Amino acid sequence: MYTILPYSYEQARRLGVTIYPSKHRGKKIDVYKGNKFICAIGALGMNDYPTYWKERGKSFADDRRRLYHLRHRADDVYGTAGWYALRILW
Repeated sequence: MYTILPYSYEQARRLGVTIYPSKHRGKKIDVYKGNKFICAIGALGMNDYPTYWKERGKSFADDRRRLYHLRHRADDVYGTAGWYALRILW
């Protein structure tokens, strides 16, 4: 099971959403706005910015974030799972 780190909680708070450990198989986080489920984000088994920062340091995490943003710039469509993943996990 994925442990949500404080970084992700802070990012979610800034977006005005609530996050919980995912009930969906293979996902890390469920995103809710009020009581309404929005999406499940983050594939289990894949690292993310707060995990890299915790395990490898900020410099390494920043480089991984930059590469993630380059790979996923097409996912940056408001309200999609990719959009939330980009902002909450990266």
